[in-house]
Amino acid sequence: MTSTATSYQTTSAPLTAVLDAVPPAAWGNPSPCEGWAARDVVRHLIETQRDFLTGRGADLGPLPDVDADPAAAWRAHATRVADVLADDAFAAAGYDGFFGPTTVGATLEQFYVWDMVVHRWDVARAAGIEPGLTDAEVDRMEQGAQSFGEALYMDGICRPGTEAPAGADRATQVLALLGRAA
Repeated sequence: MTSTATSYQTTSAPLTAVLDAVPPAAWGNPSPCEGWAARDVVRHLIETQRDFLTGRGADLGPLPDVDADPAAAWRAHATRVADVLADDAFAAAGYDGFFGPTTVGATLEQFYVWDMVVHRWDVARAAGIEPGLTDAEVDRMEQGAQSFGEALYMDGICRPGTEAPAGADRATQVLALLGRAA
C-alpha cells in the first residue's frame, strides 16, 4: 500500500465515523461553510476528489447519491478512491500542479486529505457532534494552511482568517486561521 493510500484511509476512517454519527435530520443543518448544509460539505469532498482523480485517469465508477444518504455516498466514494490509490504507479504519476511539478499522491495528501480533516470538523459542527480531532490532525491543518500561503484564501478555499478568542485552545486557534469560529 502506498503512503498516499495509507494517509487517505487513516484520514477517511474518523471522517466516516463522524458522517455515520450524523442524525438524519441534521444533514440539512447549516455548516460553517457559508451557504452549505452538512450534506453539501460531503458533496464537495466527493466531487472535488473525483474531479481531481478522474482528471488524472482514475475510474471511480458512477457518482454516489449524496442526497439519498451522504454517509453511504462517502463510504462508496472512499472505497473506490482507496482502490485507485492501491496502485503505486497512479499515486506516483507526475503532473504540473498549481504550485509546480508534483505527483498525484503528493497533491492528494497535501490538499485533499487535509481538506477531509477540515471538513470533518465542519460536518461535526453542523450536526452538533464531536469531531474528535487529534493533536496530529490539528498539526496537519496548521501545516497545510501555512503551506498554501495566501492561496489558502482564494475564492472557494477558505474565508480570511479570524481572530481566535484570548486563551483559546490550539485547535480553535488553527480553525480561526481557516476562517472558522470554534
